[in-house]
Amino acid sequence: QVQLVESGGGLVQAGGSRRLSCSTSDTDFRLKGVGWYRQAPTTQRDLVAAISSNNRDTKYANPVKGRFTISRDNTKNTVYLQMNSLKPEDTAVYYCQFGEFVSGRWFALHPDQWGQGTPVTVSS
Repeated sequence: QVQLVESGGGLVQAGGSRRLSCSTSDTDFRLKGVGWYRQAPTTQRDLVAAISSNNRDTKYANPVKGRFTISRDNTKNTVYLQMNSLKPEDTAVYYCQFGEFVSGRWFALHPDQWGQGTPVTVSS
């Protein structure tokens, strides 16, 4: 089982920025899309942003459009989530997961397998 490891979370003030990293030892990383998800207490885990294996396609959830940017560095086997203009409602545990775009829709490859995630807390 290949693991994705999330890092970069922490406490940040509203209006601030944070960059999350998602790294893996998977040698096929460059062939796979990656999505960032988040889960706040008492809520379901939702897709935040996703990027295709070739960097051509991205997708963002409406609440983060214009504030978050997903990118990847295949030389480092890492996907990033740059989060700007953070709001208290962005507070959640953030997870990453392999996935793919099919006819414009995003699908997680292993929806039952998740890492530890990295917590982000935005104070008002």
